[in-house]
Amino acid sequence: MTGSVVASATMSLDGFVAYQNNDPGALFDWYEAGDVEVVNAGTLPPFHLTRESADYWTEWTTKVGCLVVGRTLFDITDGWTGEHPMGVPFVVLTHEAPTDWAHAHTGNAHFVTEGIEAAVAKAKEIAGDGTVGVAAGTIAGQALAAGLLDEVAIDLVPIVMGSGHRYFEDVDPADVKLGDPTLIIPARRVTHMRFPVLR
Repeated sequence: MTGSVVASATMSLDGFVAYQNNDPGALFDWYEAGDVEVVNAGTLPPFHLTRESADYWTEWTTKVGCLVVGRTLFDITDGWTGEHPMGVPFVVLTHEAPTDWAHAHTGNAHFVTEGIEAAVAKAKEIAGDGTVGVAAGTIAGQALAAGLLDEVAIDLVPIVMGSGHRYFEDVDPADVKLGDPTLIIPARRVTHMRFPVLR
């Protein structure tokens, strides 16, 4: 959907997107499950997807115009040194914007301190007709609870993690109202799914 807001994440069978220490474990093994090379923007090396995953990835990423992420992910990745692997700008929802970030000169990071509504509004402004992607965890939960999501995308992998950070961290189950899947693509080590958010 053009101009839509979509939460997207790779998730274990028991609903986790990372361990408590933010280690993803085997969640991203599907990024090296095939022989189709996908080149990243920035400094990350290419990854290698199956044809099914590569087609899905390309369809999804070419529509994204901006991302919304939380401060934890920003700090873990050092803001991808200023260039996200998707090659798009990103909005960081944070209590306090950094004043000495070494890669601020790239102009790709936009810091918002006024809450999830303001962060998504800023991302929409940047994305124009493009899709706004929302990171999993606390940020996705806040966006869902605020009625800001149009779709939920899940890359479901066949592992059980037992504990960690959930896809929709701290969200009230009553806020989760999803329709029937609009897409299901089975691939090696992952099943790609998308669900509309019902309002």
